[in-house]
Amino acid sequence: MQANDVRVLKGAAVPTVAVGVIAAIVSAIFAGFTGALGAVIALGLVAAFFTVGLIVVTWAGRISPMAMFASAVLSYLVKVIAIMITLRAFETTTVFDPKAFAWSVIVLTVVWTFGEMRGFMKLKLLYVEPDSKVPGQGN
Repeated sequence: MQANDVRVLKGAAVPTVAVGVIAAIVSAIFAGFTGALGAVIALGLVAAFFTVGLIVVTWAGRISPMAMFASAVLSYLVKVIAIMITLRAFETTTVFDPKAFAWSVIVLTVVWTFGEMRGFMKLKLLYVEPDSKVPGQGN
């Protein structure tokens, strides 16, 4: 990973962990230990899924912009489907509170997404090569 990618990861992970701690506290207040456990598991799930997704997109970005775009779209689709399957699979569990888990996953996914967007907007990357030659123009 390059330094820019680490900045984006940090920009998404830090607020997600902060909101995850708040979600665990709120879940503990409303649902007890099982609620807090559900929120903590949700935090781990969201952090793992989105970190892997960012790593895949970063790797594909080294290949080509088209590969980066395709991997971003496909990894997002896979993450959403996997999270939905996970939510469905654990909706009747008694180890942790499924409602606290589900709401935490939703909230943490939104926080991660906004953190990642903010991180990318702050990077100030060039999206046009300054010295590139344009086909069909002089020289």
